[in-house]
Amino acid sequence: MAKWTPKHEAPEPLEGPIVATVTGGTIIWFALFLVQLPFYGWFADRDMLWWVWTCAAGGFLGLIGIWYVRGRDTALKRHVAAQAQQAAPPAGEA
Repeated sequence: MAKWTPKHEAPEPLEGPIVATVTGGTIIWFALFLVQLPFYGWFADRDMLWWVWTCAAGGFLGLIGIWYVRGRDTALKRHVAAQAQQAAPPAGEA
């Protein structure tokens, strides 16, 4: 069996408003949870409570995701600032 080698380089990862995307998703999970709460008995009668608790878990895991992506975003900005500071010549040498 021949070793597989890529035919082209992998593309750069897409960057976008990651914090806003995760925050929006978390809000949607919590909204779905709150919308389903009045129908808790209906879900319980049909043995479908996992729908309600899946939305709750999505919301709480989204909170962890928000914490994570905010830290990542801060670290990326700090890294870019450090690289810009290293690339800039010292103040007395221009």
